[in-house]
Amino acid sequence: MPPPSPQWPRYVEFAPTVLVAAGLTWDVFSPADYWGDPMLIAASVTAGALLSLRHTLAIGATIIVGVFALTVKDGTADNAVGHLELFNTFFAALMGVGVNRVIARHGRHLDVVRTVAEAAQRAVLPAPPQRIGPLTIAARYQAAQSEARIGGDAYAVQRTPFGVRLLIADVRGKGLGAVSAVSVLLGAFREAAEQEPDLTTVADRMERALLRESEQTSEEDRLEGFITALICEVLPGGSGLRLLDCGHPAPYLCHGGAVRALESRDPGLPLGIGMLGAARTAPDDWPFPAGSTLLLITDGVTEARNDAGTFYDPAVQLAGRGPFPGPEELIDVLVRDVERWTGGPRDDDMAVLAVGRQAEGRRTLRSGGNGTDR
Repeated sequence: MPPPSPQWPRYVEFAPTVLVAAGLTWDVFSPADYWGDPMLIAASVTAGALLSLRHTLAIGATIIVGVFALTVKDGTADNAVGHLELFNTFFAALMGVGVNRVIARHGRHLDVVRTVAEAAQRAVLPAPPQRIGPLTIAARYQAAQSEARIGGDAYAVQRTPFGVRLLIADVRGKGLGAVSAVSVLLGAFREAAEQEPDLTTVADRMERALLRESEQTSEEDRLEGFITALICEVLPGGSGLRLLDCGHPAPYLCHGGAVRALESRDPGLPLGIGMLGAARTAPDDWPFPAGSTLLLITDGVTEARNDAGTFYDPAVQLAGRGPFPGPEELIDVLVRDVERWTGGPRDDDMAVLAVGRQAEGRRTLRSGGNGTDR
């Protein structure tokens, strides 16, 4: 069995030993016989829950030997009182071993589930390429629960004939239903991004794919299910950005020490609710200066709150902290800052996608002076 979970202080490992010492000492010096037995039972069960099988057996054997020595000292080793005390002690030791085996079995099962979840996460949400032309790329998925590995946030990066296209999205809900929606969403995005010349049509095809998938779900799920998404196109050469907002939090442009939210002039409706009949809004164009980084996030960032209930604002909290060496370093700073801001577990998953446009001088240096990427 593995050692105690990392959230437990290290001194917890010594609790069974302390309980054994306290229980035996109490039995030796107490005026009544075996008043320390509850502590000995607690020591056995605690050892089973916290320690390895070998240490649990050692704790059980220590208790049995100690109690046997006490029965000899008290002159009850050869009568019914001593025999009953030894039987109770042996039963307590067996309880500790039983608890240890149950927890160990549960741990093995959890490891299998975690491995499957990690494989599913990699299959559904593979890591994006680290570099495409003048762009450097980094992504991070961080679940609200430390043991979780998969959820409803998604991102994708696709090189297309129309430029590099990006997607970040947040599925309403969690669990297998959200994972299924993410899979459909990403598949539709990758296909449409490669074929359609404008982002509005890409979003429409993603919408149709989600509506087809929703036909297999209940009426309630169809009415309540939706996906916020932001579709981005980095124009050829990285000279500019085209953003289509489908009800998603705005991205941020980090340039030098400045951090600016790229708010849509007309945010559209989320994907998956096309039955409302609203027309798709037009995308917005933005500059993308060399040396800047585009930061795309989910609401796990913007809805993170501190103790006072104030929402985290990347434009305020990251301002003046650049320039960042690259997208990976920007994400590192952001994740640490959100964790510091909340001071504990978050209520929502957090996905972050950062895309940096290299400065011309760095591109020339990396390419050996000819200005092209290798």
